[in-house]
Amino acid sequence: MNISDYNKLQSQENTHQIAIDFDGVIHKNSKGFYDGTVYDEPIEGAIEAIKELSQKYEIVIFTAKAKPDRPLVNGKTGSELIWDWLKKHNIQQYIKKVTSEKPRAVFYIDDKGIKFESWDKTLNLLN
Repeated sequence: MNISDYNKLQSQENTHQIAIDFDGVIHKNSKGFYDGTVYDEPIEGAIEAIKELSQKYEIVIFTAKAKPDRPLVNGKTGSELIWDWLKKHNIQQYIKKVTSEKPRAVFYIDDKGIKFESWDKTLNLLN
């Protein structure tokens, strides 16, 4: 890929793509890691929100479950388990990608995120 193609890709993803954390934002994750499976139901409103957001943005799900060093569960990777869950809830067609990396995006939806405004505000919040 040359620099021009890369710049076009980056511009596209920075203006048309949103990133949504999976556990605690889409998937209830009420037991935490538990046994590594994707065991819970969707968070209320998640499916409807994904459908609505997909009309304007490409959606990328980011999750630690997709890390390549994660052990297989029932012979499947974390990404495969998430795709199975998305299919079970009939929303796979609204998702562009599942990744363990933070993708380029217009914005991020994450249950553990801290909105950065300044280091003083961030340190005060954390303390």
